[in-house]
Amino acid sequence: MVDVDTALRASAYSSRRGKAKGGERQDSVLEPFDPASHAQKERGEAISMWIVIALGLFVAITMRFYMMPGMEKSQQILWLLPFLVITLIRPIHQLVVPSEFFELFTTGNWVRASFLYIFTWLALSFALVNPPLADIASPHLAGAIDIADAEGVAMSDLSGDVYELRISQDSIPVILGLAVRDNVDAENSTINITIKKTGQMTPIVSLSGVVSEIAADGPTETFQSVGEGWLRGLKTNSLTGKSIGPKVAPHSEDIAMAWNLCPEGCGPGEYLIQIELREKSEMVPWSTGENSWSNEYTLSILQSSS
Repeated sequence: MVDVDTALRASAYSSRRGKAKGGERQDSVLEPFDPASHAQKERGEAISMWIVIALGLFVAITMRFYMMPGMEKSQQILWLLPFLVITLIRPIHQLVVPSEFFELFTTGNWVRASFLYIFTWLALSFALVNPPLADIASPHLAGAIDIADAEGVAMSDLSGDVYELRISQDSIPVILGLAVRDNVDAENSTINITIKKTGQMTPIVSLSGVVSEIAADGPTETFQSVGEGWLRGLKTNSLTGKSIGPKVAPHSEDIAMAWNLCPEGCGPGEYLIQIELREKSEMVPWSTGENSWSNEYTLSILQSSS
């Protein structure tokens, strides 16, 4: 415990040290508070907030209902133009806001107004181009291609769009799996898929049609019934190590399918896999009313040296 006398002596000593080091001590004085000036500044900032929100709403609606319907697909101007509007925030305020409020604005006000505009525009744009109001996302593969596990597979690796498969036998059965995903209706999107071996004119697989119909009625096995298991395709829990589903179709809504490329066994060689996915809907904001996605994968089967 510290008694009162000791506390007073310590305070006096501290005061003398402060004077010795810094000369005369200056008392800190609070600036006078002007309620009228503070209220006026608050009113000016409230006016600015609603101007910026209205500007973000106007830009989002313009992009969605006037710019996008005249385009066939996403273009850079859809992002560049809204960002350039930031330069108009100060001139718009100068025209709209009364001078007694405009003169109170500082650099901090313009920075806050710019961020508020960006977030307002982004939030409203996200709502206007996604379900239930619209659908800007194309159907696409849920993950990537994968090869079912089989005896004779020494190693497999997917790097970018190249799937490398090393085999320890002269030939092995190769079953290719993939899954289609969309944020609205993956089942009714259409797919064009061609799989052919390099050097051969006739494709192994050449299909075009509705995704759900090809997955259910296709000429080969569906994804769920491939072999004894889709071992490398299984997604595992990082903590428990237990299987939680196939990584190429991790969601129950994903439409999965598979093809046996070589019923009698595949030897070393390269296979080109071309996939194109399309959907046509009234919800699509583009002039074509269509979203599309395409990609090419290369399956490279190599003889393992071991």
